This record gives sequence, C-alpha cells and structure tokens, in this order.
Amino acid sequence: MILGAMLFLAGVQAPTGGGRTGTVLMIYMVAFAFIMWFLIIRPQRKVQERHRNMLAALKKGDEVMTEGGIIGQVVHLTDDRATLKSGDNTRLVVARAKIARVMGPTEGQT
Repeated sequence: MILGAMLFLAGVQAPTGGGRTGTVLMIYMVAFAFIMWFLIIRPQRKVQERHRNMLAALKKGDEVMTEGGIIGQVVHLTDDRATLKSGDNTRLVVARAKIARVMGPTEGQT
C-alpha cells in the first residue's frame, strides 16, 4: 500500500502492454522442456536401450553380475529368468531384468 502511494506521488504508472509477456513465457517453457529432454529423458532412454540389448544378447556361459552384486555364470535362460551358477553347487534363479552387466574376460578375476 505504501509502495503504491509512493508510485502515485512520483507519477509512475504501471505498464499496460502485457501482450509480449505471454509470448516470452511460452518461449521459456518450450526452452525448459527442450533442455529437460536433452539432459534427463534422452540419456535415460539410451541407458535403457543398452540394458535391453545386453539382456537380449545374453547366452549360456556368460559371467554376469546382478543388481545385488551376485556374480555367477549363466547356465539356463528363459524369457524372464536366468539361472546362475555362483559356486561349486550353488544355483540361483534371478529375474533376467535384474542382471546389471556382463562381466568381461578379466573383470571377475582378482
């Protein structure tokens, strides 16, 4: 209220032409959506595509690591499950989607 009275006394009027404000706001919103797509959505889709391709190329004998950190060798595959041999007599059935990566020839050895 005090600010309004001071502006009135100073003879300052509020701007009346608000037509460009909507256009500028729309440009900012489109630019923000474009930046979000390039920084977040696009890279995430690439990661998902690489994971899907890795799971499709999975075969018997591959050494894999699950999301839980279990390392084992694939002994049997179905559409949604994989059986891993992680020890001498230990076999685990895991969801195929939970396989995090295929270990390289030297990654699993220390």
